[in-house]
Amino acid sequence: QVQLVESGGGLVQAGGSLTLSCVASGRTSSSPAMGWFRQAPGKEREFVAAITWTGISTYYTNSVKGRFTISKDGDKETVFLQMNNLKPEDAAVYYCAARLWRSIATKGIEYEYWGQGTQVTVAS
Repeated sequence: QVQLVESGGGLVQAGGSLTLSCVASGRTSSSPAMGWFRQAPGKEREFVAAITWTGISTYYTNSVKGRFTISKDGDKETVFLQMNNLKPEDAAVYYCAARLWRSIATKGIEYEYWGQGTQVTVAS
């Protein structure tokens, strides 16, 4: 089992920045790949970004490339999502996810563990 706790969501003006955090605990010795997903009201959950446990490899959905950065603090087993130049269409509940494989994945079904989510609201 891997437990995930997200934090850092909130209300921000368009063009502003937020940093989300996800603290992992439990079976992290398996070096799980980590991902961020988001779900807006009335929309399906979508992939945002992913990172390997080593932090060496990352992958982003096209709509956030150049604005979002995923990173990992190895000592604290924490994954971050730095979000810059936020747009109203970025507003959603953001979820942290972990999979018991080391390779990055972009589909939600490929992740076994999920956090409770943190709300990001972007005011235009």
